[in-house]
Formats: sequence, structure tokens, C-alpha cells
Amino acid sequence: MFNKLKQFKDIKDKAKQIQQVLAQETAEGSAGWGKVKVKIDGNQQFLDVSIDPSAMDDRAKLEGMIKDASNDAVKKIQQMMATKLKDVGGLDLANELGDMMKK
Repeated sequence: MFNKLKQFKDIKDKAKQIQQVLAQETAEGSAGWGKVKVKIDGNQQFLDVSIDPSAMDDRAKLEGMIKDASNDAVKKIQQMMATKLKDVGGLDLANELGDMMKK
């Protein structure tokens, strides 16, 4: 019983470490030839939004650019996260948790 609790604590600590590593990573998505830019961190929190004043003339177009820039940033950060997770052992963490649940 205590062994499982220790394993769970170790997994929790490792997950916290991975989350801290990912929080330091950022990616920027853009749309409309750079008129709209969105910056996101590894925890998928939006850090910054930049809109060129000329993009504000057409509301529907601007809304689409914001959506496209956001999707671009999320795609980039997810690719970065996959690489980082391999580097810091995040995939091992998922396997450890799965193995622990089977026992």
C-alpha cells in the first residue's frame, strides 16, 4: 500500500516538473500575412495577442484571422510539447501511471 503511495507521489512530482518545463516554452501563431499574431505557452495559456490596425477594417475577416492564428499557435506548441515530453521522459510517465493502475 505504501509502495503505491510512494509511486503515485513520484509520478505526481514528475508531472509537476514536466508542467514547469512546458510552461517555459512558447510558440507564436500568425495569420493574415502577420497582421494577427498569437503567443501561447506550453501549458496552452495565451500570453499575447497582436493585431495590426489595418486588420480591424473587416470584423468577420479579423475574427477568422484570430481563429487561424490561435490554431496555428496551438499546433506549433503541441509539436514542441511532443518533442519536449520525449526529452524529459513524459511518455515514460504515462506508461508508469498505466502500469501502476493495472497492479
